[in-house]
Formats: sequence, C-alpha cells, structure tokens
Amino acid sequence: MAWTMLLAAGFLEIVWSLSMKQSHGFTRLLPSLVTATAMLASFALLAAAMKTLPLGTAYPIWTGIGAIGAFAAGILFLGEAVTPLRLAAAGLILSGLVLMKVATPEA
Repeated sequence: MAWTMLLAAGFLEIVWSLSMKQSHGFTRLLPSLVTATAMLASFALLAAAMKTLPLGTAYPIWTGIGAIGAFAAGILFLGEAVTPLRLAAAGLILSGLVLMKVATPEA
C-alpha cells in the first residue's frame, strides 16, 4: 500500500507542476487552485507512504516521478524540446528510480 500511495503522490506532483506552469505565477484562479490542491494531496500521500518506506527511498522516488513526469508533460503538452541529451538525462533519472526500488527492502 505504501508504494501505491507513493506512486499516487508522484503523479500528483506532476499535476501540480503542470498546473503551476499554467497558473502564470498564480495569476489564474483555476490552475492555482488545482496546484494548491494537488500539492496538499501529494504531500499527504508522501507523508503516509513515509510511515512505512524509508526517507532515503520515498523522497527520491517521489521527486523522480515528478521530474520524469514534468519532463514528459513539458514535451507532450507544452512543446518543449526533445534532444538526445535531455532524453539521456531522463533515462538516467529513471534508471536511478528503478535501482532505488530494487535496492529497498519490501515494506
């Protein structure tokens, strides 16, 4: 259950980062509300997952999901550049997430 909560928290990090971009510096109401709501829910799920998972696993995986997701959202929805170096960097982050999961004892 902790891993499911962590994945949901990571997904919500993607939501709040994308909606924060759409809020234009918190000058647009709806994206600002989505940002705040997703942030609170993401932090709550991360905190719940940390009851079981080690900090050194939960936090890097949460931020990594957000980083990879924000990278993908930027490409898919905002027209951000896709370059070999950016893809390699995302691949390294993803590799680190997989290794962190494999290296963590089941909680």
